[in-house]
Amino acid sequence: MKPNVLILRAPGTNCNNETAYAFEIAGANTEQIHINRLLETPKLLEKFQILCFPGGFSYGDDIASGRILANQIKHHLNEEIREFVSQEKLILGICNGFQIMIRSGILLADDEFGAKATLNWNDSGIFRDTWTRLHVVSEKCLFLRGIRSMYLPVAHAEGKFMARNGEMFQNLEKNGRLVLKYEPCDNPNGAQGHVAGICDETGRVFGLMPHPERHVVPTQHPRWTRGEAGPNGDGLAVFQNAVTYFA
Repeated sequence: MKPNVLILRAPGTNCNNETAYAFEIAGANTEQIHINRLLETPKLLEKFQILCFPGGFSYGDDIASGRILANQIKHHLNEEIREFVSQEKLILGICNGFQIMIRSGILLADDEFGAKATLNWNDSGIFRDTWTRLHVVSEKCLFLRGIRSMYLPVAHAEGKFMARNGEMFQNLEKNGRLVLKYEPCDNPNGAQGHVAGICDETGRVFGLMPHPERHVVPTQHPRWTRGEAGPNGDGLAVFQNAVTYFA
């Protein structure tokens, strides 16, 4: 069975087509739906097995990256998202989508002290658009099964992962939720512990700052003409894992 993937877009989303293509070549059916349509008819979620928040600049990233769309989800779709997860379905957030998932509480629900983590401005203080090497450090995340390392592009200004305090970081680390990390010498934003992506307690909800959808075919590798690309782009396995889960 081919899983159905909902690619959720909003004003400013600009990676929806690439993300849909990545899921489709991995074997899924995709549909791109605007947030206003989902707010009007939340039951649309019921026909999908995977929900994806793609990259871009939702609502122009006014206030903070992903904040406006995150608030819409948090205050109007929270119950529907929780039900979606409880049915053992999958959620993926890429770059701006990761920011949305952090700020809406999908990945880390707030406690009595507020947010458990955030994605802050890069240490450089500027937008970074580069390629980076990553390694998988936990087997908890379904999207990363069988993957040891990846070479993916990043493109963000607010990608620095920061836990609320050291104890919170240690708890997330201990529970295997800090699943994807930059190589220490290749950290583009100064993220705490070199964290590039995290998952929820189930391993079925995953957010990351790098863009796997931008490296799914060999010719997307920046040095493919020099023979450095593999048979597939490194990011393809992320989408294949999601599709295989429902096979």
